[in-house]
Amino acid sequence: MNATLDLLRTRRSVPPMRLDGPGPTPAELDTLLTLAARVPDHGKLAPWRFLVIAGEARARVGGIIAEAYAADHPEADSARLDLERARLAHAPVVVAVVSRAGPHIKIPEWEQVLSAGAACMNLVVAANAAGYATSWLTEWFAYDRRILDALGLAPREKLAGFIHIGHPQEVPGDRPRPDLADIVTRI
Repeated sequence: MNATLDLLRTRRSVPPMRLDGPGPTPAELDTLLTLAARVPDHGKLAPWRFLVIAGEARARVGGIIAEAYAADHPEADSARLDLERARLAHAPVVVAVVSRAGPHIKIPEWEQVLSAGAACMNLVVAANAAGYATSWLTEWFAYDRRILDALGLAPREKLAGFIHIGHPQEVPGDRPRPDLADIVTRI
């Protein structure tokens, strides 16, 4: 088996709270983002973009997340607000992949959305190939307009996911995978 197939066979998501530094250097991250952008993109629209959340920005955005949670849940105790505040603080680098899919005369919006998902997966695979571990998550705040506005997303933009990148404290065991007989139909 070659290295790429072995990586795809063994790759595991590592929960953000099990990711540590160091994260990718700025040059490494530029390489990973360049690779993430090499996805099918009908019409060359680049219907996605990347927001790098690293260093102090993780705490700043975490504060915004905690404030939004507290506004919706006035009963939340300090432990819960600390959990919300730390959502992006575990991994040394978090990349938010923004879907810019929209109406187009020739390119269906669905294809643009799929391209953003492919950019997420390319980033996950590239980071793992570079020796990092990742977790691709959304969570409630990826759908909260207050958070999206604070991150600078346009009204039509959506979050395809937050890709947490770091080194694993430990790699979890594999989870059950679907049996091919249950997911493959040959016609």
